[in-house]
Amino acid sequence: MTDLGPLIPRNRAIHPDAYDPGYKTSVTRSPNLPLLSLESGPSEETGPTFGHNKLGALDNNLILNWTKGAAPAVGERILMHGRVLDEMGRPVRNTLVEIWQANAGGRYRHKKDTYFAPLDPNFGGCGRTITDENGYYEFLTIRPGAYPWPNRGNDWRPMHIHVSVYGHSFGQRLITQMYFEGDPLINHCPIAATIKDRASLDRLVAPLDFSMSRPLDYLAYKFDIVLRGRRQTMFENKLEGM
Repeated sequence: MTDLGPLIPRNRAIHPDAYDPGYKTSVTRSPNLPLLSLESGPSEETGPTFGHNKLGALDNNLILNWTKGAAPAVGERILMHGRVLDEMGRPVRNTLVEIWQANAGGRYRHKKDTYFAPLDPNFGGCGRTITDENGYYEFLTIRPGAYPWPNRGNDWRPMHIHVSVYGHSFGQRLITQMYFEGDPLINHCPIAATIKDRASLDRLVAPLDFSMSRPLDYLAYKFDIVLRGRRQTMFENKLEGM
């Protein structure tokens, strides 16, 4: 990936504090010295490369990709879709989007997940895709279940899907989570509660999208993702390169 110019500084005001006593592991993992703000350099402004041709036909279909189409996963079928944009509203084209999640019962396919919910032998819980020329992506998957976690006496994680987006440079890399509209556990989750501004938290909640739902098949949820943008200079009252 070629150098596309300096990145816009991050707006730390919209990020939650790294230290939050209600989220137990943040106490030991958070930095104890002030953060430094530095200008972006070549290591951040250039991007990772990966083989686009290595993606399979079912990589964005989590219902079928674990069994390579032999048998479907169990659970409520949903479509997760949206666009990847930068903070200037420009589409982030041809970039890798990856997701991972628990199954319909709230259990991950991981050796350290000891929740009582059963594993689905037909569900692996991860997928990937490439955004198109408009920054659009989509995944067909199973709605993940909520699950308990050992934070306080009776804490539960809301239904959620983990998302990783590479962007066009290392400085745009984003890892986030998508929640579902109407889930009452969002208001009781200590991780979600680290985001003190409700409007910022609401940006992580995907609304139900009947326009993309398929009758007698699946509901759709729309989740747009905004990455860090790049500065552009004006030349004769036009953005450089336009």
